[in-house]
Amino acid sequence: MLPEFAHIDHWIFDLDNVLYPAECDLFALIDIKMGEYIERALNCDPVEARRIQKSYFYDHGTTLAGLMHHHGTDPQDFLDYVHDVDMSRLSPAPELRNAIAALPGDKLVFTNADLPYAKRVLEHRGLDGLFDRIHDLNATDMIPKPQTEAYHSLIDATAIDPARALFVEDSARNLRPAKDLGMTTIWLNTGSQWGARDHAPDYIDHEITNLESWVSTFEPDKHNKENAPL
Repeated sequence: MLPEFAHIDHWIFDLDNVLYPAECDLFALIDIKMGEYIERALNCDPVEARRIQKSYFYDHGTTLAGLMHHHGTDPQDFLDYVHDVDMSRLSPAPELRNAIAALPGDKLVFTNADLPYAKRVLEHRGLDGLFDRIHDLNATDMIPKPQTEAYHSLIDATAIDPARALFVEDSARNLRPAKDLGMTTIWLNTGSQWGARDHAPDYIDHEITNLESWVSTFEPDKHNKENAPL
């Protein structure tokens, strides 16, 4: 174990664009579904639906949070609709599974999605049964990251010590509350403007571009081989 991570025994991962590559662009399918939902619910054209969707995402943390706040949208109706997408873009990741499994301590998923969707993603990635807990949007009472209450709900539900926890996120702004609570923060840079470093430049402890490569550095066998005498 690398010295700077030796104290970590709670490994927390965001779901979308973290536990599968951003190149899969699964969110593009969800994005289309969100636009359709807003058009239908608010009786607007696609251009206005797009504006509302992105405005609510930026201002409230998620599009859903904005819809709930401004329009009283039924969250489960929204989630059921937008998460009904084809998962064939995802493929099993056995090496990532082995690397995460080798991490010492608890493994958790902390997502702004709901549990059924998270389970489908993990199953298609071959990561099902790997995590000790999936803390989803229902577990936070529909309060999304980066609102501080969402992080407190995770801590309360799991009794983790934030000082011994590490959080991997592709959205930099979601690392700000984690760092304020004492977590070690890892920003997975996918090149997305929505996740950009300038949203939380002082709250990022480490920046990575590939989760599987980074997590694999913690595997004992790999570490031993790299440090074996010649």
